[in-house]
Amino acid sequence: MCESVWPVIVLLSHLFSSAISLPVSIYTPPPPLPSQIWPPSSSSAPSPSLSVLQPTPPSLSPCLLMISPSSLVVRFGDPVKANCSLSQMDFYLLGWENLQRAPQPTQGNFLVWSEDRVTEWSIKPMCYALSDHGGPCQLHLPVTVYKPPEKVSISFVNHTGPMFEGHQYTLQCTVWDVAPVKNLIVRFFRGETELVQLKSINNTGQKPATETFTLDISPSKDDNGAQYWCEAKLDLGPGGPESPPMAKSENITATLLFGPQILCPAKLQVREGERLSCEVRGNPPPLVTWMRDGLKTAPPTHSTTKHAGKYTVLAIGHVGQKYHTVEVEVITGSGTSHCSSRAVVLILLFIQMKIWL
Repeated sequence: MCESVWPVIVLLSHLFSSAISLPVSIYTPPPPLPSQIWPPSSSSAPSPSLSVLQPTPPSLSPCLLMISPSSLVVRFGDPVKANCSLSQMDFYLLGWENLQRAPQPTQGNFLVWSEDRVTEWSIKPMCYALSDHGGPCQLHLPVTVYKPPEKVSISFVNHTGPMFEGHQYTLQCTVWDVAPVKNLIVRFFRGETELVQLKSINNTGQKPATETFTLDISPSKDDNGAQYWCEAKLDLGPGGPESPPMAKSENITATLLFGPQILCPAKLQVREGERLSCEVRGNPPPLVTWMRDGLKTAPPTHSTTKHAGKYTVLAIGHVGQKYHTVEVEVITGSGTSHCSSRAVVLILLFIQMKIWL
């Protein structure tokens, strides 16, 4: 057994002596990268021989894209144009995307997108630039495509014919084929008086649509014969046309039925020879009857003192009736006597002037 181990011992001894006589190549790992060196914690003081390096971000080229104009408002079917430019040449490619007919990218510092006719309702152009250092940058161009209202109409909801005082009715204003509806403002008018201003809060689509706006009213007798109408306007902001797209409805006339109204004081003075009358209103015009001492009578057209006394005015209308009691006083001494007094004064003045002369 000892003879078999001996050759192994001799071989190991030879290898060990060769390793001592030859130069040794030792692998030394590189020092850690600065980003792999963490600052020491507050609990342990740093070694004076160790300098801790903070990580530094790679330098990026700033994205200095500019689009002129910065936003677009264009009518459907009209031409459109926008220019995208760079303020420095750190980018090797400039282009447009999200367009059906985008221009070819360029290595220059500006690129124009233009179309003869806008035929899409939803356009979201984006200008981009590519760089070897900082990667791509991009800028979106807000575009609003609009269409003026085709027409505007006004009507009452579920009602035709005359209305009654004190009842509630609903006016509706319908705006046909307009885009975008979210920019639509509708105003209701009675004559030249604006009643309300409304906007759509549900329709946010880009394509043309027909939208209806409503207003509840409770007319009074003063509204009989009033003209109701509405107006639709597209509010497109400062980038829109100088005169906002607008359309008006036709006028709708309110016919109001109301009971009689007697406009007469409790005490009424009339001069001799004048007509006795009180104003009575109603729609349709009421039937008016005068009564004195319980008997039907006709109001005098030439009053005298015998017509003084109490009268009852009865008005019967389509939607009710009313009566009113009035005490009439006839004033004498008017008319001829008043003119005679003026004539006497003039004669006396004439005589006095003759004496002076």
